[in-house]
Amino acid sequence: MRIDLTVNNVGDVSARYLTWAPSPLRLRLLDATPGQDVVVTLSEDRQSNGGSVRFCATPSGRYTTMLKISVPTSGTSVIVYVQGKFGAPSQADGDVSIVVSNDSKSVLGRLPVMVRVRRNADQLTSAERDRFISAMAQLNNRGTGRFADFRNMHVAGRANDQAHGGPGFLPWHRAYLLDLERELQAIDPAVTIPYWRFDRPAPNLFTSDFIGMPDALGTVRFSPANPLQFWATDGVQGILRRQLGASPGTQADPNILTEKQTLALGSSYQKFRIMQGNPHGSAHSNYFGGSISSIPTAAKDPLFFLLHCNVDRLWAKWQSQIGRYDAKVAAAYDSGLTPTSLLAGHNLNDTLWPWNGIVTPPRPSTAPGGPMAGSSCVSAPGADPLVSDMLDFQGVVNSSAKLGFAYDDVPSS
Repeated sequence: MRIDLTVNNVGDVSARYLTWAPSPLRLRLLDATPGQDVVVTLSEDRQSNGGSVRFCATPSGRYTTMLKISVPTSGTSVIVYVQGKFGAPSQADGDVSIVVSNDSKSVLGRLPVMVRVRRNADQLTSAERDRFISAMAQLNNRGTGRFADFRNMHVAGRANDQAHGGPGFLPWHRAYLLDLERELQAIDPAVTIPYWRFDRPAPNLFTSDFIGMPDALGTVRFSPANPLQFWATDGVQGILRRQLGASPGTQADPNILTEKQTLALGSSYQKFRIMQGNPHGSAHSNYFGGSISSIPTAAKDPLFFLLHCNVDRLWAKWQSQIGRYDAKVAAAYDSGLTPTSLLAGHNLNDTLWPWNGIVTPPRPSTAPGGPMAGSSCVSAPGADPLVSDMLDFQGVVNSSAKLGFAYDDVPSS
């Protein structure tokens, strides 16, 4: 007698990734003699420093380390739920397994999974760091790869109007990061985008083995083993990042709002989103000159994505602390359900460029990259996302709305 296990409703290894949000786990007995239901126990088997998982019979109940469940011998599936234990993310692919055993402790099934969340770049293991920079380098492919679309998304036509200057700033960049992350995961499914906490020193990030160190002229230097040494954009190899003062590896700029100050900006989105200026804009321009300091060139530097991952984390933490996931709640965004008063791309029910493919005014004249990349783990937001699709990213209000990413220090509710 064996147990077949399927997570996220997909029987493929590409779906074996969890966050803090609940995921469906299907159990089905194979080769069972017809008769009474079989009582089995779900538990975890985790590697040292591996991820940790918890189980529940319902999506919103109390999650526990072990769960007893009855499974029919007829082969009918039973659905329970599994989620990562908050505070115990994975460090490697498949470093925790879901184990199903019977009353005699015999193992009937085992499924390796990963609690895959976005983590502080300064706290990554060397293996996690190397997987990320390798995936980024492959996506760039010395300037000939898919990354060119992401650089163009940030500058093409009137992209600035879509991505900046209004309430759509945070949703647009959340979609942007999500699309990039899914492309990286197509290369290495264990990768997530790490975040740069620019209000704290990050000595492990600003090294030649990771994001690089600028020389006196601002040319970023990498170690011989770092694949980012071959980074190229717009037909030009290399990254220009001129250090303006003390390295953010050793000293945080005191003029950049701290996390605590940012989260205290206000309880409404309209007040909170002024963080587009400080800390976001200040992080872009206070530490470095060069590409990272200007909207038309910022996305040429891979550091840009770690910076924006932290911007998105701050929004996610603000949402979590005061419950601002629901698009129906006025304080969760600038406007109600069906406004059309804002620039196209900033209203709650507008589709997001460039994923919508619209190339007529007031949208930009091109739409680089095509539809939003899909995921084996979640169905949202679809190929053509709305502004509103970016709010409930962990499926707190609607479980089908979760986007398949989470942060190491932001719980699911």
